Amino acid sequence: MIQTYNDLKVYRLSYEAAMEVFWLTKKLPKEEQYSLTDQIRRSSRSVPANIVEGWAKREYENIFKRQLIDAIGSTEETKLWLTFARDCQYVASEEHERLLKKYEEIGRMLNGLHSNWTTHR
Repeated sequence: MIQTYNDLKVYRLSYEAAMEVFWLTKKLPKEEQYSLTDQIRRSSRSVPANIVEGWAKREYENIFKRQLIDAIGSTEETKLWLTFARDCQYVASEEHERLLKKYEEIGRMLNGLHSNWTTHR
């Protein structure tokens, strides 16, 4: 039974991934601090934040699902920034691939939750 957002595996995985992105960005060059670093941190943190915000409004199914759609968008955005980081040679291909797979799993889970969620009243 899901009692809190912490009970959602997708929340836990997205939070963990956002923390991995944070530690990864600590290694980025200083000149990227206000561009790539900022963008990838914001998008990665937006995923669990949207899940939590949606959870707080889950009584209203359409609002919860809208927040999940926003989380899906942030998942895709994070994947783009990770690819930029790889192509700028800030991140090794193996680390990029590992994080990309994690965000792909998060995206699948968010899509599944969006498709299957029903608010019972």
